[in-house]
Amino acid sequence: MVKDSEKRSEKESGSKDCLPLPDEESVLLLETSGGEKVYRSFDSIVVALPDGRSTLTTSWVNGGYREDLQAIFNHHVPRGKHSPKELEGGSIPAYLEFISNNLGLDPERSSGLLTAACMENVAIVTRSFRGVEVTAIVTGGIEVNGGRVGDPASYYQEDGTYQFIQGTINTILVIGANLPAYSMTRAVVTATEAKTAALQQLVAPSRHSQGIATGSGTDMIAIVADRTSSISLTDTGKHSKLGEMIGLCVLEATLKALERQSDLTPLYQRDMMVRLERFGIDEAMYWKAASKMEGQNRKGIFLKTLRDFSKNPSLVGSTAAILHIVDEISWDLIPETAGKKTAISIMKSLPDLLKCKEPVPFDYLLDEKGTIIENWINITAWLAKNGKCSGIAGK
Repeated sequence: MVKDSEKRSEKESGSKDCLPLPDEESVLLLETSGGEKVYRSFDSIVVALPDGRSTLTTSWVNGGYREDLQAIFNHHVPRGKHSPKELEGGSIPAYLEFISNNLGLDPERSSGLLTAACMENVAIVTRSFRGVEVTAIVTGGIEVNGGRVGDPASYYQEDGTYQFIQGTINTILVIGANLPAYSMTRAVVTATEAKTAALQQLVAPSRHSQGIATGSGTDMIAIVADRTSSISLTDTGKHSKLGEMIGLCVLEATLKALERQSDLTPLYQRDMMVRLERFGIDEAMYWKAASKMEGQNRKGIFLKTLRDFSKNPSLVGSTAAILHIVDEISWDLIPETAGKKTAISIMKSLPDLLKCKEPVPFDYLLDEKGTIIENWINITAWLAKNGKCSGIAGK
Protein backbone atom coordinates (compact mmCIF):
# COMPACT_ATOMS: atom_id res chain seq x y z
CA MET A 1 0.00 0.00 0.00
CA VAL A 2 1.38 3.41 -0.94
CA LYS A 3 0.07 6.69 0.42
CA ASP A 4 0.93 9.56 -1.90
CA SER A 5 1.34 13.11 -0.65
CA GLU A 6 -1.12 15.60 -2.06
CA LYS A 7 1.20 18.12 -3.63
CA ARG A 8 4.59 18.37 -5.24
CA SER A 9 7.12 21.14 -4.67
CA GLU A 10 9.83 22.69 -6.70
CA LYS A 11 13.20 21.00 -6.47
CA GLU A 12 15.04 21.42 -3.18
CA SER A 13 17.46 23.81 -4.81
CA GLY A 14 14.73 25.67 -6.69
CA SER A 15 13.44 29.17 -6.17
CA LYS A 16 10.20 28.40 -4.32
CA ASP A 17 9.65 27.48 -0.70
CA CYS A 18 7.89 24.30 0.32
CA LEU A 19 4.12 24.44 0.07
CA PRO A 20 2.17 25.36 3.22
CA LEU A 21 -0.77 23.34 4.49
CA PRO A 22 -4.24 24.67 3.67
CA ASP A 23 -5.29 26.91 6.55
CA GLU A 24 -2.26 25.62 8.47
CA GLU A 25 -4.15 22.49 9.57
CA SER A 26 -2.73 19.05 10.24
CA VAL A 27 -3.49 16.38 7.65
CA LEU A 28 -3.70 12.71 8.58
CA LEU A 29 -1.68 10.80 5.98
CA LEU A 30 -1.88 7.29 7.45
CA GLU A 31 -2.91 5.30 10.49
CA THR A 32 -1.09 2.00 10.86
CA SER A 33 -2.80 -1.19 11.96
CA GLY A 34 -1.03 -0.77 15.31
CA GLY A 35 -2.45 2.70 15.87
CA GLU A 36 0.49 4.96 14.97
CA LYS A 37 -0.83 8.07 13.25
CA VAL A 38 1.21 9.88 10.60
CA TYR A 39 0.38 13.57 10.16
CA ARG A 40 1.69 16.39 8.07
CA SER A 41 1.59 19.46 10.28
CA PHE A 42 3.04 22.76 9.06
CA ASP A 43 6.59 21.97 7.92
CA SER A 44 6.76 18.63 9.73
CA ILE A 45 5.74 15.01 9.43
CA VAL A 46 4.66 13.77 12.84
CA VAL A 47 4.32 10.12 13.86
CA ALA A 48 2.17 9.95 16.99
CA LEU A 49 3.04 6.86 19.00
CA PRO A 50 0.67 4.86 21.22
CA ASP A 51 1.98 3.66 24.57
CA GLY A 52 4.38 0.74 24.61
CA ARG A 53 6.62 1.75 21.73
CA SER A 54 10.38 1.28 21.62
CA THR A 55 12.30 3.81 19.55
CA LEU A 56 15.82 4.10 18.22
CA THR A 57 16.71 7.39 16.57
CA THR A 58 19.75 9.35 15.43
CA SER A 59 18.26 12.59 16.73
CA TRP A 60 20.24 15.10 18.80
CA VAL A 61 17.37 15.14 21.30
CA ASN A 62 16.01 12.00 22.94
CA GLY A 63 18.04 9.96 20.46
CA GLY A 64 19.38 6.46 20.90
CA TYR A 65 17.15 3.77 22.40
CA ARG A 66 14.06 4.94 24.34
CA GLU A 67 10.85 3.40 25.67
CA ASP A 68 9.01 6.57 26.68
CA LEU A 69 8.56 8.62 23.49
CA GLN A 70 5.13 9.78 22.38
CA ALA A 71 6.10 11.15 18.96
CA ILE A 72 8.80 11.30 16.31
CA PHE A 73 8.83 14.13 13.82
CA ASN A 74 10.68 15.00 10.62
CA HIS A 75 11.02 18.76 10.13
CA HIS A 76 11.86 20.95 7.15
CA VAL A 77 14.49 23.55 8.09
CA PRO A 78 13.56 26.88 6.48
CA ARG A 79 15.58 28.05 3.50
CA GLY A 80 18.35 30.48 4.34
CA LYS A 81 19.26 28.82 7.64
CA HIS A 82 22.91 27.83 7.24
CA SER A 83 24.09 27.20 10.78
CA PRO A 84 22.59 26.22 14.15
CA LYS A 85 23.09 29.76 15.47
CA GLU A 86 20.56 31.03 12.92
CA LEU A 87 17.83 28.73 14.24
CA GLU A 88 15.32 29.68 16.92
CA GLY A 89 17.08 28.97 20.21
CA GLY A 90 20.56 29.22 18.68
CA SER A 91 21.32 25.48 18.70
CA ILE A 92 19.91 22.28 17.26
CA PRO A 93 18.64 20.89 20.61
CA ALA A 94 16.97 24.21 21.42
CA TYR A 95 15.47 24.38 17.93
CA LEU A 96 14.06 20.84 18.23
CA GLU A 97 12.48 21.81 21.55
CA PHE A 98 11.03 24.90 19.86
CA ILE A 99 9.55 22.77 17.06
CA SER A 100 8.19 20.22 19.55
CA ASN A 101 6.34 22.97 21.40
CA ASN A 102 5.01 24.44 18.14
CA LEU A 103 3.64 21.02 17.20
CA GLY A 104 1.98 20.61 20.57
CA LEU A 105 4.36 17.83 21.60
CA ASP A 106 6.16 17.24 24.87
CA PRO A 107 9.84 18.08 24.21
CA GLU A 108 10.86 15.56 26.86
CA ARG A 109 8.99 12.75 25.09
CA SER A 110 9.53 13.51 21.42
CA SER A 111 12.46 13.13 19.04
CA GLY A 112 13.04 15.02 15.82
CA LEU A 113 14.89 14.68 12.52
CA LEU A 114 15.87 17.70 10.39
CA THR A 115 16.08 18.13 6.62
CA ALA A 116 15.95 20.67 3.81
CA ALA A 117 13.48 18.47 1.91
CA CYS A 118 9.85 19.55 1.71
CA MET A 119 7.30 17.62 3.72
CA GLU A 120 4.69 17.52 0.93
CA ASN A 121 7.14 15.31 -0.95
CA VAL A 122 7.03 12.58 1.67
CA ALA A 123 6.70 8.99 0.47
CA ILE A 124 4.94 6.40 2.64
CA VAL A 125 5.06 2.70 1.79
CA THR A 126 3.52 -0.14 3.83
CA ARG A 127 3.87 -3.92 3.51
CA SER A 128 2.46 -6.68 5.69
CA PHE A 129 2.90 -10.42 6.13
CA ARG A 130 1.17 -12.73 8.61
CA GLY A 131 0.05 -9.91 10.84
CA VAL A 132 3.33 -7.98 10.81
CA GLU A 133 3.13 -4.55 9.22
CA VAL A 134 6.13 -2.45 8.19
CA THR A 135 5.83 1.20 7.16
CA ALA A 136 8.59 3.40 5.77
CA ILE A 137 8.13 7.18 5.85
CA VAL A 138 10.83 8.87 3.79
CA THR A 139 11.76 12.36 2.65
CA GLY A 140 14.82 12.83 0.51
CA GLY A 141 16.91 15.13 -1.62
CA ILE A 142 20.53 14.61 -2.63
CA GLU A 143 21.12 16.98 -5.54
CA VAL A 144 23.26 19.20 -3.31
CA ASN A 145 24.50 16.87 -0.58
CA GLY A 146 24.77 13.43 -2.21
CA GLY A 147 27.95 11.69 -1.18
CA ARG A 148 29.80 8.39 -1.20
CA VAL A 149 31.18 6.90 1.99
CA GLY A 150 34.82 7.95 2.25
CA ASP A 151 34.43 11.18 0.27
CA PRO A 152 36.47 14.19 1.46
CA ALA A 153 34.89 15.75 4.53
CA SER A 154 32.93 19.00 4.28
CA TYR A 155 33.78 20.21 7.77
CA TYR A 156 35.51 19.36 11.03
CA GLN A 157 33.26 19.55 14.07
CA GLU A 158 34.75 21.62 16.84
CA ASP A 159 33.07 22.98 19.96
CA GLY A 160 29.76 21.67 18.66
CA THR A 161 29.65 24.02 15.67
CA TYR A 162 29.22 23.15 12.00
CA GLN A 163 27.30 24.24 8.92
CA PHE A 164 24.06 22.92 7.48
CA ILE A 165 24.29 21.43 4.01
CA GLN A 166 21.11 21.13 1.98
CA GLY A 167 19.96 17.65 1.13
CA THR A 168 19.09 14.75 3.43
CA ILE A 169 17.35 11.38 3.23
CA ASN A 170 15.37 10.91 6.43
CA THR A 171 13.69 7.58 7.17
CA ILE A 172 11.14 6.73 9.85
CA LEU A 173 10.49 2.98 9.98
CA VAL A 174 7.48 1.71 11.94
CA ILE A 175 7.50 -2.05 12.64
CA GLY A 176 4.37 -3.71 14.02
CA ALA A 177 6.18 -6.31 16.13
CA ASN A 178 8.03 -6.55 19.41
CA LEU A 179 11.77 -6.30 18.76
CA PRO A 180 14.69 -6.38 21.17
CA ALA A 181 17.02 -3.39 21.05
CA TYR A 182 19.72 -5.25 19.14
CA SER A 183 17.24 -6.15 16.38
CA MET A 184 16.20 -2.52 16.08
CA THR A 185 19.88 -1.66 15.62
CA ARG A 186 20.16 -4.32 12.93
CA ALA A 187 17.08 -2.80 11.24
CA VAL A 188 19.09 0.43 10.86
CA VAL A 189 21.67 -1.53 8.85
CA THR A 190 19.02 -3.17 6.64
CA ALA A 191 17.22 0.14 6.02
CA THR A 192 20.51 1.89 5.23
CA GLU A 193 21.42 -0.81 2.72
CA ALA A 194 18.00 -0.36 1.10
CA LYS A 195 18.50 3.40 0.83
CA THR A 196 21.90 2.87 -0.74
CA ALA A 197 20.47 0.28 -3.13
CA ALA A 198 17.96 2.88 -4.32
CA LEU A 199 20.77 5.32 -5.03
CA GLN A 200 22.78 2.66 -6.86
CA GLN A 201 19.75 1.85 -9.04
CA LEU A 202 19.53 5.51 -9.98
CA VAL A 203 23.32 5.87 -10.39
CA ALA A 204 22.92 8.99 -8.26
CA PRO A 205 26.16 11.01 -8.28
CA SER A 206 28.22 12.04 -5.31
CA ARG A 207 28.68 15.80 -5.16
CA HIS A 208 32.05 15.43 -3.47
CA SER A 209 33.82 12.88 -5.66
CA GLN A 210 33.44 10.97 -8.94
CA GLY A 211 31.73 8.10 -7.15
CA ILE A 212 28.13 6.94 -7.03
CA ALA A 213 26.35 8.26 -3.93
CA THR A 214 25.63 5.97 -1.00
CA GLY A 215 23.52 8.57 0.81
CA SER A 216 23.78 12.19 1.84
CA GLY A 217 26.14 13.52 4.47
CA THR A 218 23.29 14.29 6.87
CA ASP A 219 20.92 11.31 6.60
CA MET A 220 18.91 10.42 9.71
CA ILE A 221 16.76 7.48 10.74
CA ALA A 222 14.25 6.46 13.38
CA ILE A 223 13.03 2.93 14.13
CA VAL A 224 9.78 2.24 16.00
CA ALA A 225 8.81 -1.18 17.40
CA ASP A 226 5.70 -2.29 19.32
CA ARG A 227 6.45 -3.82 22.73
CA THR A 228 2.74 -4.58 23.20
CA SER A 229 2.57 -6.82 20.12
CA SER A 230 1.99 -10.53 20.61
CA ILE A 231 4.45 -11.14 17.77
CA SER A 232 8.08 -11.13 18.91
CA LEU A 233 10.79 -11.17 16.22
CA THR A 234 14.54 -11.03 16.59
CA ASP A 235 15.94 -11.04 13.04
CA THR A 236 15.74 -7.89 10.93
CA GLY A 237 18.54 -8.89 8.58
CA LYS A 238 18.19 -9.59 4.86
CA HIS A 239 17.62 -13.34 5.28
CA SER A 240 14.44 -12.87 7.32
CA LYS A 241 10.99 -12.04 5.98
CA LEU A 242 10.92 -8.98 8.21
CA GLY A 243 14.24 -7.85 6.76
CA GLU A 244 12.86 -8.37 3.26
CA MET A 245 9.86 -6.15 4.06
CA ILE A 246 12.07 -3.48 5.61
CA GLY A 247 14.27 -3.50 2.53
CA LEU A 248 11.42 -3.33 0.04
CA CYS A 249 9.56 -0.59 1.93
CA VAL A 250 12.62 1.63 2.33
CA LEU A 251 13.79 1.01 -1.23
CA GLU A 252 10.43 1.93 -2.74
CA ALA A 253 9.84 4.90 -0.45
CA THR A 254 13.33 6.28 -1.11
CA LEU A 255 12.84 6.07 -4.87
CA LYS A 256 9.48 7.84 -4.60
CA ALA A 257 10.80 10.53 -2.26
CA LEU A 258 13.74 11.32 -4.55
CA GLU A 259 11.41 11.55 -7.53
CA ARG A 260 9.08 13.95 -5.75
CA GLN A 261 11.78 16.11 -4.20
CA SER A 262 14.54 16.08 -6.80
CA ASP A 263 12.95 14.74 -10.02
CA LEU A 264 15.57 11.99 -9.77
CA THR A 265 14.08 9.13 -11.81
CA PRO A 266 15.27 6.34 -14.12
CA LEU A 267 13.96 8.36 -17.07
CA TYR A 268 15.89 11.46 -16.02
CA GLN A 269 19.06 9.38 -15.73
CA ARG A 270 18.61 8.11 -19.31
CA ASP A 271 20.89 10.83 -20.63
CA MET A 272 24.61 10.75 -21.47
CA MET A 273 25.23 14.24 -20.09
CA VAL A 274 23.53 13.38 -16.79
CA ARG A 275 25.68 10.27 -16.44
CA LEU A 276 28.86 12.26 -17.14
CA GLU A 277 28.00 14.92 -14.59
CA ARG A 278 29.70 13.12 -11.69
CA PHE A 279 32.99 13.41 -13.59
CA GLY A 280 32.65 17.19 -13.83
CA ILE A 281 31.72 17.14 -17.53
CA ASP A 282 29.25 19.69 -18.87
CA GLU A 283 28.10 21.29 -22.11
CA ALA A 284 30.85 23.93 -21.96
CA MET A 285 33.49 21.20 -22.10
CA TYR A 286 31.73 19.59 -25.05
CA TRP A 287 31.53 22.86 -26.94
CA LYS A 288 35.19 23.56 -26.25
CA ALA A 289 36.09 20.19 -27.79
CA ALA A 290 33.64 20.46 -30.71
CA SER A 291 34.59 24.03 -31.65
CA LYS A 292 38.11 22.84 -32.49
CA MET A 293 36.82 20.19 -34.89
CA GLU A 294 35.82 20.41 -38.51
CA GLY A 295 32.28 21.43 -39.29
CA GLN A 296 30.03 24.39 -38.76
CA ASN A 297 30.76 26.23 -35.51
CA ARG A 298 27.36 27.42 -34.34
CA LYS A 299 27.15 26.92 -30.61
CA GLY A 300 23.36 27.06 -30.29
CA ILE A 301 22.82 24.45 -33.01
CA PHE A 302 25.53 22.19 -31.59
CA LEU A 303 24.15 22.29 -28.04
CA LYS A 304 20.61 21.57 -29.23
CA THR A 305 21.90 18.60 -31.23
CA LEU A 306 24.00 17.44 -28.28
CA ARG A 307 20.97 17.47 -25.96
CA ASP A 308 18.96 15.32 -28.35
CA PHE A 309 21.92 13.08 -29.16
CA SER A 310 22.60 12.61 -25.45
CA LYS A 311 19.24 10.92 -24.90
CA ASN A 312 19.75 8.13 -27.46
CA PRO A 313 19.27 4.94 -25.40
CA SER A 314 22.02 3.12 -27.30
CA LEU A 315 24.40 5.96 -26.56
CA VAL A 316 23.35 5.98 -22.90
CA GLY A 317 24.02 2.23 -22.74
CA SER A 318 27.48 2.74 -24.22
CA THR A 319 28.11 5.60 -21.79
CA ALA A 320 27.15 3.35 -18.88
CA ALA A 321 29.60 0.69 -20.10
CA ILE A 322 32.39 3.22 -20.49
CA LEU A 323 31.86 4.76 -17.07
CA HIS A 324 31.64 1.37 -15.41
CA ILE A 325 35.03 0.55 -16.89
CA VAL A 326 36.34 3.81 -15.41
CA ASP A 327 34.85 2.84 -12.03
CA GLU A 328 36.30 -0.67 -12.16
CA ILE A 329 39.75 0.70 -12.95
CA SER A 330 39.48 3.01 -9.93
CA TRP A 331 38.43 0.02 -7.77
CA ASP A 332 41.39 -2.05 -9.06
CA LEU A 333 39.04 -4.64 -10.53
CA ILE A 334 40.58 -4.41 -14.00
CA PRO A 335 44.01 -3.15 -15.15
CA GLU A 336 44.02 0.34 -16.64
CA THR A 337 45.60 -0.80 -19.93
CA ALA A 338 42.99 -3.51 -20.50
CA GLY A 339 40.20 -1.12 -19.50
CA LYS A 340 41.39 1.50 -21.98
CA LYS A 341 41.54 -1.03 -24.82
CA THR A 342 38.02 -2.20 -24.09
CA ALA A 343 36.75 1.37 -23.87
CA ILE A 344 38.36 2.30 -27.21
CA SER A 345 36.72 -0.75 -28.77
CA ILE A 346 33.31 0.44 -27.54
CA MET A 347 33.99 3.93 -28.91
CA LYS A 348 34.86 2.56 -32.33
CA SER A 349 31.55 0.69 -32.43
CA LEU A 350 29.48 3.85 -31.90
CA PRO A 351 29.11 4.92 -35.58
CA ASP A 352 27.51 1.60 -36.54
CA LEU A 353 25.44 1.44 -33.36
CA LEU A 354 24.08 4.95 -33.91
CA LYS A 355 23.79 4.55 -37.72
CA CYS A 356 25.95 7.56 -38.47
CA LYS A 357 26.20 8.60 -42.13
CA GLU A 358 29.63 10.20 -42.06
CA PRO A 359 32.96 8.34 -41.75
CA VAL A 360 34.65 8.97 -38.41
CA PRO A 361 38.34 10.05 -38.30
CA PHE A 362 39.30 7.79 -35.40
CA ASP A 363 43.02 8.43 -35.85
CA TYR A 364 42.40 12.14 -35.32
CA LEU A 365 39.90 11.79 -32.48
CA LEU A 366 41.31 9.01 -30.31
CA ASP A 367 44.57 9.34 -28.40
CA GLU A 368 45.89 6.25 -26.64
CA LYS A 369 47.76 8.50 -24.20
CA GLY A 370 44.57 10.33 -23.28
CA THR A 371 42.17 9.22 -20.58
CA ILE A 372 39.04 7.22 -21.31
CA ILE A 373 36.89 10.24 -20.49
CA GLU A 374 38.91 12.58 -22.75
CA ASN A 375 38.60 10.17 -25.66
CA TRP A 376 34.90 9.72 -24.99
CA ILE A 377 34.29 13.48 -25.11
CA ASN A 378 36.21 13.73 -28.40
CA ILE A 379 34.39 10.94 -30.18
CA THR A 380 30.88 11.83 -28.98
CA ALA A 381 31.40 15.57 -29.58
CA TRP A 382 32.44 14.79 -33.18
CA LEU A 383 29.45 12.48 -33.67
CA ALA A 384 27.04 15.11 -32.35
CA LYS A 385 28.56 17.78 -34.58
CA ASN A 386 29.29 15.87 -37.79
CA GLY A 387 28.05 12.30 -37.55
CA LYS A 388 24.54 12.81 -38.95
CA CYS A 389 23.35 9.92 -36.81
CA SER A 390 19.83 8.69 -37.53
CA GLY A 391 17.14 8.62 -34.89
CA ILE A 392 19.09 10.89 -32.55
CA ALA A 393 16.69 10.75 -29.62
CA GLY A 394 15.93 7.08 -30.13
CA LYS A 395 13.28 5.05 -28.33
